[in-house]
Amino acid sequence: MMLRKTILFIGLNLSLSACITAPHYADAQGNPLAGLAELRPGDAMRAASTDPDLVNGNADARPIEPGATLVLADLEGAGVITHFWNTIASNEKGYSRLLVLRMYWDGETTPSVECPIGDFFGIGHGVDQPFQSLPVAVSSDGRGRNCYWPMPFRKSAKITVTNEGRERTNAFYYYLDWRRLPALSQRTAYFHAQYRQEHPTISNQNYLIAEIEGHGHYVGTVLNVRQHTPSWYGEGDDFFYIDGEETPRLTGTGTEDYFCDGWGFRQFSYPYYGVPLQQGYDPFDLTSVYRWHIPDPVSFRKSLRVEIEHKGVTFKEDGSVKSGFEERTDDFSSVAFWYQMEPHSPFAPMPVGYERLYYDWQQAVEAEAIVDQLSVTAGAKERQEGGWSRGAQILWQAPAADQTLSVKVNVAQAGKQELILLLTHSWDYGVYEVQLDGQALGAALDLYGPQVSNHEYHYTTDNLAAGEHTLTLVNKGKNVESKGYFLGFDGFLLTPLK
Repeated sequence: MMLRKTILFIGLNLSLSACITAPHYADAQGNPLAGLAELRPGDAMRAASTDPDLVNGNADARPIEPGATLVLADLEGAGVITHFWNTIASNEKGYSRLLVLRMYWDGETTPSVECPIGDFFGIGHGVDQPFQSLPVAVSSDGRGRNCYWPMPFRKSAKITVTNEGRERTNAFYYYLDWRRLPALSQRTAYFHAQYRQEHPTISNQNYLIAEIEGHGHYVGTVLNVRQHTPSWYGEGDDFFYIDGEETPRLTGTGTEDYFCDGWGFRQFSYPYYGVPLQQGYDPFDLTSVYRWHIPDPVSFRKSLRVEIEHKGVTFKEDGSVKSGFEERTDDFSSVAFWYQMEPHSPFAPMPVGYERLYYDWQQAVEAEAIVDQLSVTAGAKERQEGGWSRGAQILWQAPAADQTLSVKVNVAQAGKQELILLLTHSWDYGVYEVQLDGQALGAALDLYGPQVSNHEYHYTTDNLAAGEHTLTLVNKGKNVESKGYFLGFDGFLLTPLK
């Protein structure tokens, strides 16, 4: 399977590059490695974050201060970018939604690509998640990002990343492989990608994925959903309005159907479509899905409008089902991918920085900042450095079951609250019940995992009075696979329920 996917990756890159530089490479027998023996025009080039001291230096990354822009590449002449790799070290939660990737072709003043970097690489919500597809592959627990979309240019290419967060990006490692060419075919179009969001979706209108003017073809969609209410949100159909037609020429049969799945979503990744992130169907659960129109691009000569309904299961006030097919309010965001001839219409303004996240994580309470306020019945507490929010967590070495960790939390505004716990899974962690003022907020959490991973747990409370309350984590034992009863406490956010 891995060999087959590797061959498919190479085949995509070769076949799309061949459309730009050498159509005679096509092989009627369908061999994806056809053409490798034929020498290619142009020169292999690379723009990278390599330390300028090639002999003794190892500072192969660039930091990005809050509000600053890093120029990844400023290329001149004709060519095509064939591969873009990067990996990022940042302690800011949601960093992949706060770093904005922009691409400018041939000296244009408005970008042809404008997108949070995580969403561009197929995963929204500001989270890290690995997956593999033909044009995009993400490894290293969601931190090693690769893109194989061919990105041609005739005169110049400028690629930038802007930090719209509030914390420094400690390290941005990257390289862009490209071929310098004598010229491009007159039929060669330019690569585009645009991010959109509705947090929440707007009533009485479909969610707009893309509105494009010009001549080109549409090649892909990433859709991210954060649920407000439980159950299935994906009964909405997709609609493609081509060249100003009043009736959509392409119509769908359901959200998961457009993304080539069926009967809901489950987590998987295939070459042309997949669901790399699917947490479930409860409130606050996150989903990311992709559909690449590589064998079936949607051509347009004058314009294209792509929409999808936001419909599914709705509920009455008593909790019973109201309808299986009715407009819902959830958080939608998307990236549209296409090629077109320039010029393109300027994109609508993109929400800035924290407007793209669901919470202001700067208001979260970091466990390492309140370690003296954490009361435990037994066992040591110690600070651990690593890939947690703000770069650290507190490890509580609980020695046995029935031990507790407690902390006072403050409710600033009376009413229902949303509590988000940032907890870690690991091989020696226990099972914990979350209590507020002595009342359990849900089923106990099994925090065992074969490797270290970060998780968010969301709870809603009844009306709480303003003032001080007690949050307690009670050890209820451990998974049979776990080596201990430990707890990794990264922090929490307590905020009025929206």
